[in-house]
Amino acid sequence: MSEIRHEPRARTVAWVLAAGHEIGRHRHDDHQLVYVSTGVLVVSTAAGSWVASRDRAVWLPAGTWHQHRFYGASRFHTVGFPAHRPPLPTDAPAVVAVSALLRELLIAFTSQGHGPRELGHLRAVMRDQLARSPQQPITLPTPRDPRLADACALATDRLDESLPLSRLALEVGASERTLSRLFRDELGMTYPQWRTTLRLHSAAILLCGGAPVTTVAHQCGWKTASSFIEAFRRAMGQTPGAYRARMTR
Repeated sequence: MSEIRHEPRARTVAWVLAAGHEIGRHRHDDHQLVYVSTGVLVVSTAAGSWVASRDRAVWLPAGTWHQHRFYGASRFHTVGFPAHRPPLPTDAPAVVAVSALLRELLIAFTSQGHGPRELGHLRAVMRDQLARSPQQPITLPTPRDPRLADACALATDRLDESLPLSRLALEVGASERTLSRLFRDELGMTYPQWRTTLRLHSAAILLCGGAPVTTVAHQCGWKTASSFIEAFRRAMGQTPGAYRARMTR
């Protein structure tokens, strides 16, 4: 799919896309909900990055510049909503939980062969379901300050290492106090909180690809599988093994 700079209307459609496929930075005048019924999608905006998977969709308000990268062969669903009538109250990108019913609605609504009357009914039920869907908290904010961006890139590249803030500051040429302030001011969290979010973000992608729990734990920087399982369960509401089984079945 070619890069789109600006497409006023957010299409309602489904695609089958290969692993590694990317959709370049673009925006719509409509609101859009993006979802993958199979595979994993990372949605990136100026504000941050979100993981969409079998049980999570990403909400993109009208006018939001965004881009996509797919991990694993994916079936990609997009649903457009008029800018004057959003189904969600938020004006910022968000991840929403996808129930079994909402999943089937998204798949049905983006498939072909439905008449206008049937589509109207599906859209009405989908709006009701979205209004009831809880928003998920895991978001990976995007740094703006060059020093913070360098620090985040370094921590991401060395995710499996124990990398305290003091050492990170030394390697990027900033003081520990400055980096600590930037994490709080720009990303709204401390360095340990951001690093945990990064690790969970990366773990979700690896698990959706079918990687073993122990392998994911080590690659994402947890010292033991048990500590990873507990951290993942607290953040995601389920164990990594259950999450992987749900995403790969």
